[in-house]
Amino acid sequence: MSQRADSARSARRDESVRSRSPTRLGALRNRVGAAIFLRVAGPDGPRHRERIHGTTGPRWFPAGSPITIVHGDASMFVGGIRALLLQTLHPAAMRAVSEHSGFRGDMWGRLARTSRFLAVTTFGTAADAAQAVDAVRSIHERVTGTMPDGTPYAASDPHLLMWVHVAEIDSFLLAHSVYGAEPLDQAGRDEYVAQTAEIARRLGVLDPPTTEEELKAQLSAFRPELRGSSEASEASRFLLFRPPLPVAARVPYAGLMWAAVGLMPAWSRRPLRLPLLPVSERTVGRALGAATVKTIRWAMTPPVTPGRGPN
Repeated sequence: MSQRADSARSARRDESVRSRSPTRLGALRNRVGAAIFLRVAGPDGPRHRERIHGTTGPRWFPAGSPITIVHGDASMFVGGIRALLLQTLHPAAMRAVSEHSGFRGDMWGRLARTSRFLAVTTFGTAADAAQAVDAVRSIHERVTGTMPDGTPYAASDPHLLMWVHVAEIDSFLLAHSVYGAEPLDQAGRDEYVAQTAEIARRLGVLDPPTTEEELKAQLSAFRPELRGSSEASEASRFLLFRPPLPVAARVPYAGLMWAAVGLMPAWSRRPLRLPLLPVSERTVGRALGAATVKTIRWAMTPPVTPGRGPN
């Protein structure tokens, strides 16, 4: 009798633990997801998210198309860091960032503005997307300056805009191919490049690439212009070693950074003073990056309640 009573109590205790676990797991998911979203989207993120996804009207891109798949995946965290590192290799682009943007004091503000622009142009209504493009073009018109040798630069220069565009798109696409939940096939990758070209044209890029092959060719054409600089070294050191993050966030950030550095081309390592550890990057780095991206994807995906779908 005593054994049966003990077994019954044990069964009830196990059932109680199982019933509480999903609730606790859901609460943890909500806390982690909210913390990540706050960092990426800023304090006004929820309001912008509601407008972007909740406003009815025509969109530039249909749901489920390659651009929505890539830009909606957690691999964008890796792609975004790689894009920042790669873009620093163009002296004029880096000079513009150094003189006109707060990558030291306002890193999270810049991240929030960039992520909002990507979200609006990818998922928002056509009217809101056009408004976002007009706002960025207006900002670009005011960003001008002079290189150390006296050569003028302007953020609205189509050539400079082309570099920023191809560095971003190559980074987003490569990160998604390696760490994305649903990597695209060749046709999907070409369509992604073509879709992003539509936004690039509106920003002022002339004849942006529309296939992955053209994207690679355009990147190669920029190679003679790319080099290290004091601004580039400062920016990369800041991103690598001095990000303004709380202690608890530094471990997942290290995973994302390692993954991003591992995707940088070999020729870029010396100018940016980045390590080149091929074996470690293919094994430990990829595993750490994949685990970090999966954790972020889990945290930012609403839990599914049986019979109700995503919350």
